[in-house]
Amino acid sequence: MTWTTAADLGVALHRRWKTGAMLRSHALAEPFEPISLPIKGPSERDLAERLAEVRRWAAALERAADGGKNFEIVLRGVGGRHLGRSEVPARAVFTSRAQLWRALGVGGAAGAVARFDDMLAAAALVPAARDWLLQHPIRALDIADDWPAILAARDWLDWHRDSGLFLRQIDAPGVDTKLIERNRGTLAALLGVSASAAGFVTELGFAEKPGRVRLRFDPAALALPAALTEAELRVSELAELNAAVTEVLIVENEVTYLSVPVPSGAVVFFGRGYDAAQAASIGWLRRAAEAGQVRYWGDLDTHGFQILHRLRQHLPGVRSVLMDRDTLLAHESRWGEEPTPTRAELSGLTDAEAALYEDLVTDRYGRAVRLEQERIDWAWVMVRLG
Repeated sequence: MTWTTAADLGVALHRRWKTGAMLRSHALAEPFEPISLPIKGPSERDLAERLAEVRRWAAALERAADGGKNFEIVLRGVGGRHLGRSEVPARAVFTSRAQLWRALGVGGAAGAVARFDDMLAAAALVPAARDWLLQHPIRALDIADDWPAILAARDWLDWHRDSGLFLRQIDAPGVDTKLIERNRGTLAALLGVSASAAGFVTELGFAEKPGRVRLRFDPAALALPAALTEAELRVSELAELNAAVTEVLIVENEVTYLSVPVPSGAVVFFGRGYDAAQAASIGWLRRAAEAGQVRYWGDLDTHGFQILHRLRQHLPGVRSVLMDRDTLLAHESRWGEEPTPTRAELSGLTDAEAALYEDLVTDRYGRAVRLEQERIDWAWVMVRLG
């Protein structure tokens, strides 16, 4: 049977509820506009052939309407000369919010409407919070339990803007960093800052987790004690070293990073998780790149070229090494398959790099060809690294 049931009316109401318009109108105390939903009912033929079913269907709707307590039923005439005219339900009309709340199951002291009213009351002195609730009433219900703590976090974060504190130092009642992370998008909207993890912290003037980089080096090149040959340092502190670097190599694979020799005056960076934007803040590294002294060695696949492209946005003078056609073709027996190749436009490549990248993207040499740097013959590596 395709005739509308009381359950169908509930589904239609819930679709409207999810837009948030009902709660918003309630919160703004707007005059209630009756909601009229169509009821698909029997035809004249149905009356002739399925009269008992029609009567049961109509009776079920009448019971659901409960004499107009839950909704009013508007009738229409069906039939004609041969059968006689009958009236069947044609529309269900909800004439008050009380009827809506009852039909949706959101009324009562513990219902969604009461919870939303409580949230609005708690935000009465915070215009930004009230505006956010009115804009996102249904989303707001999902965080109703967290709402008092969100408001406490919002106040604390606002009062401590530009403090340089870590978020871990928050001491607002009922608030911890897990709550902030879980509700960062909402808090960002209330505070007028970016919802991204980094933007949220920096735009509020809180301390960021320090960027760190791992490197091997000639101690003399970084004016460090001779006993040190490898370290993991904060980027900001590395930038302060009185460096006299003549050569820099950035390597993506850890074992390769550990294996390559470190010439006099040289530094080797482990590129895993390497943040090119932070690297650009290291003055001596930027100057080395401008002088053509920085080389990047990544996997010979589409993502390797994408990392190279991204790195050059911050260190334009970076040169690639072992990411050329000769190296690729000389190691055909060691090729693998790249799981999810990229097809992004990469403007930061040289002509030769761009041509090889295009060959990889278009599968000139085979499907999703990749040559991981740790699979390149070591003697070949040593010759080309010089």
